[in-house]
Amino acid sequence: MRLGETKPAEGSTTKGWRRGRGHGSGNGKTAGRGHKGQRSRSGSGGKVGFEGGQMPLYRRLPKRGFTCRNSKEIVAINVALLNVFDDNAVVDIDALKQKGLLSNPRDGVKILGNGDLKKKLTVKVNHFSESAVEKINAAGGKAEVVSKYSK
Repeated sequence: MRLGETKPAEGSTTKGWRRGRGHGSGNGKTAGRGHKGQRSRSGSGGKVGFEGGQMPLYRRLPKRGFTCRNSKEIVAINVALLNVFDDNAVVDIDALKQKGLLSNPRDGVKILGNGDLKKKLTVKVNHFSESAVEKINAAGGKAEVVSKYSK
């Protein structure tokens, strides 16, 4: 047996139904489309959502609100959560992921000033609140703003 001689198991595949190949095939002449009418013609697909002139569903449903295409989804982390790091550690987005404080950075990470910081850390993220910067500096650390796209 050669690779070119292999066949599927008997009954595992069926041949496609060849429409419009004479009345002896059982599906000739109109090829299952019936007589006359829009769907019997070639090229009759119709528009997506078209309901025969009835007001289509996408126009019947109410539309509310507005979604800004330029908005950014920033993930917020409080200063108090940074106490899980060791003294003099460098805290960046990868370090936050490893400690489980962050799963998806989305469009950026912002450190907020809720809670107290007891460790001296160098924090490198995209955004800081003013109170967070004060608390990081008061603990002897540094707050460095990192661009979203720099690696």
